Amino acid sequence: MGLNDTPSGERVHIGFFGKRNAGKSSLVNAVTGQDMAVVSETKGTTTDPVRKAMELLPIGPVMIIDTPGYDDEGALGEKRVQKTKQILNRTDVAVLVVDAVEGRTDCDRELISLFEEKEIPYLVVYNKEDLLENVPAAKDNEIYVSALKEEGIYQLKEKIAQFGKDAGAERPLVSDLIHAGDLVVLVIPIDSAAPKGRLILPQQQVIRDILEAGGAAVCVKETELPEILPKLSEKPAMVITDSQAFGKVSADVPEDILLTSFSILMARYKGLLDTAVEGVAAIDRLKDGDKILIAEGCTHHRQCDDIGTVKIPRWLKQYTGKNLEIETSSGLGFPEDLSPYSLVIHCGGCMLNEREVRYRMKCAGDQQVPITNYGIAIAYLHGILKRSVEVFPYLARLLEK
Repeated sequence: MGLNDTPSGERVHIGFFGKRNAGKSSLVNAVTGQDMAVVSETKGTTTDPVRKAMELLPIGPVMIIDTPGYDDEGALGEKRVQKTKQILNRTDVAVLVVDAVEGRTDCDRELISLFEEKEIPYLVVYNKEDLLENVPAAKDNEIYVSALKEEGIYQLKEKIAQFGKDAGAERPLVSDLIHAGDLVVLVIPIDSAAPKGRLILPQQQVIRDILEAGGAAVCVKETELPEILPKLSEKPAMVITDSQAFGKVSADVPEDILLTSFSILMARYKGLLDTAVEGVAAIDRLKDGDKILIAEGCTHHRQCDDIGTVKIPRWLKQYTGKNLEIETSSGLGFPEDLSPYSLVIHCGGCMLNEREVRYRMKCAGDQQVPITNYGIAIAYLHGILKRSVEVFPYLARLLEK
């Protein structure tokens, strides 16, 4: 990822859906202004979701996704339809492409039902208007266009932007918790698991948010923290640490300084925090043989002391004394069936958009499987959960009950 690139998790995801040969790919190419998707008269040309990151004003950075035809047939077709359903779980705005000559079909109506069930704002685009003798009046969430003749494309972009403006709304990471002029210390371990030559995304985002708020960020490794803290001319407003260093940092930071983690801030940012705090108590109910799912939103090369596959399982075993079965998932491979698990421990979700995180949270809730995240779980296992959420007074009060 380049320094000026907006990460996928921060982009508004706009999915194009519809039956085969409705002209989805032609429309996507017209909207993006380039040959992003293969176009053919043959039905089912798009076999896998195709993604394109771009700027779409006035929303800003978006991710355009062209999906396979939802009416695809056969065993391979079923897999394509399943992929389309998975895309829905991370779609902020759905664009249903309908053949204007044929009109809405049962396939289109089924997709609309899915949009409404998942509470996804959607726009119905009637393509091939150039083949109509008379173009009917369109409702607020409808528009007639011709991808072939590139008619109505500008108006379509405007409508997509109108539907996507709420999904692109700014959310604070830490800026609402500090004041202009505040000093914030960020504890960032630099070990074998740290990416060479750069900071990980949550660390970058927190630094940017502190600067936006008019604060100052002081970055330090956990090994140097005890030496650096006394040298500061004023008490920091807050210390934010990488979760894996929680135990050591908590011991080194005086009790009168607020302490939390990047992962906990990301949990709030993605809408998971309250559920994560509620779900973490399930750790005390774990029994021998229970299955735990440790889920990450990104894929990366795992190091010898990896946080998800090594450290958290080790801390769980030390804390519970139980013989637990640990399973992992990464990237977009989150299982829909969570019933085998007694607990899901999710990463901060920095590479996932908010809708995807909320979908995973809803999957767990619907199946009555507790879900928490790395930062909350690690704080709990180290006995410092209450302290780590004191930056959110309502949560601190909740834990006192």
